Amino acid sequence: MAHDARPGPGRPRSAKSADTVVDHVRGELTALLGLSGCRFEYGTLLGRPPRLGKDGAISVGRRTWDPDRDGWPEGETELRAYGNGHYLGRFRLTPGPGPVPPLQARLVAVTPADQTGAALDTAGPVGAG
Repeated sequence: MAHDARPGPGRPRSAKSADTVVDHVRGELTALLGLSGCRFEYGTLLGRPPRLGKDGAISVGRRTWDPDRDGWPEGETELRAYGNGHYLGRFRLTPGPGPVPPLQARLVAVTPADQTGAALDTAGPVGAG
């Protein structure tokens, strides 16, 4: 389910707080990684898009992708958010037209994703409304 930042009637305060964190992190990731788009999906993993890992490496399937040589993989790349060791959602990163950010920027991008996971874990179930 894609993230919908619009406030809805009856949404608990914690959900609005988590939405605020997600929106803020989406903006940070977009600026840091030079993305043309960034969205958040709560919950279940569907498909196997390329993944930006905690080590700043990008994997496509079971192989490591060399973004410094090959650019971003085709389509969106996921950056997963975990809270208390549990998968809670993922950012879907759409590359921008510029160069792939260096490894240091990719490593820094993992921190706000972790903060999102912590905020979602604290807020409880979100995104069902």
